[in-house]
Amino acid sequence: MRRSLRIRTGRVVVLSLLTAALLGAAAPPPPPPDDIRSGFRHPGVLLDLDGIDTLRRAVAQGREPQASAYRRMKESRYAAADYRPHPHKVVACPPYKKPPACTAEREDAIAAYTQALLYTVTRDPAHARRAVRIMDAWSQVLTDHTEGNSALQAAWAGSTWARAAELVRHTYEGWPVADAARFGRMLRHAYLGEYAEEVADYNGNWDLTMTDAALAIGVFLDDRRVFEEAVRRFKARVPAYFYLRSDGEVPLAPPGGKADTPEEIREFWFGQRTFVDGLAQESCRNFEHVGYALAATAHAAETAHLQGVDLYGPVRERLRATVEFHARHQLGAPMPTSLCGGRPRLTMGPDLEVVLHHLSGRLGLALPYGQKLAQRMRPAGTDDLFVAWETLTHGRAFGGCTGTDRVGCHDQRCP
Repeated sequence: MRRSLRIRTGRVVVLSLLTAALLGAAAPPPPPPDDIRSGFRHPGVLLDLDGIDTLRRAVAQGREPQASAYRRMKESRYAAADYRPHPHKVVACPPYKKPPACTAEREDAIAAYTQALLYTVTRDPAHARRAVRIMDAWSQVLTDHTEGNSALQAAWAGSTWARAAELVRHTYEGWPVADAARFGRMLRHAYLGEYAEEVADYNGNWDLTMTDAALAIGVFLDDRRVFEEAVRRFKARVPAYFYLRSDGEVPLAPPGGKADTPEEIREFWFGQRTFVDGLAQESCRNFEHVGYALAATAHAAETAHLQGVDLYGPVRERLRATVEFHARHQLGAPMPTSLCGGRPRLTMGPDLEVVLHHLSGRLGLALPYGQKLAQRMRPAGTDDLFVAWETLTHGRAFGGCTGTDRVGCHDQRCP
């Protein structure tokens, strides 16, 4: 069985009076905390009200790692006051090429999210207006994604659009309802349909990134059916991507895929014959794509957590083992020849902050290699695909929180 060649070529705002006073800004009128029809909490894609309040307080007080991460974001090209979107009617993304429309879509989505984050920190409506201008520009023209990488492209951009739109829609009153609804229709008709593509036989970062995007869009659209389908997809694919010895002598097969015999599964895992805790389906391809899969998995699980659904729990040990295995070797530990021929491609990006936020921050688990690698990469910026500013939004000071310092670990009990 051949691995698919269709792969990426080249990732109520209730603010405390104290926080508002620190930043010299008044809190906006409180919108409803949830949608009574769907039961979703808003904002609730990757960040919730507590997360917003926490990161604002950290930036206002100059605490790390948020202070440095905020400066890096503010100095980026995505934060420019004169940033201009470049929308396209059709985004055509053939494999192994970098068409301008594909790059523009991803970058504009990151710019909208960047401006939305700037607004959540500063309360300066100019940032919200810029985010709205970018999102409106695309929702007025985009109709479709085409060519071989269309599903993955739509997942990268769609997950970022959903984060930006969720923040703006539920923290800023200046986005007209009709325009926000048009943006929602764009997500539903030009993005969600792409995620229905059969990708069980593709490298797993595709499926996991599409799951991340679908789950986030489901929350923004208040569409319980879309959300629940993404949850089902998560539960099916994550155990087939991150290996534990308890799975057996070979990894679990992706549901619905053609790889079901031990030999076919080994081929799907890039010819690997030895399996250890934490190895991932793409480890012997490169660490970069494992990082994408880890980030997408953590994004989906974090958003589900904010919505009261525990996706972390059943895969906690898989994620912990994967983070530690890859971080250890990324930091320089030699790999035995039985794994990836002893020559892994050490290309992991800024992908660990959200998963460490939960495993270390909430659960207090020891991940020394993951923490060391995350610290080495801080302040994490963006991969220009779908990971952006996660030291700012989810970074924590490793070693535990003390006193009233709850930055990055607001669900953890502090001494």
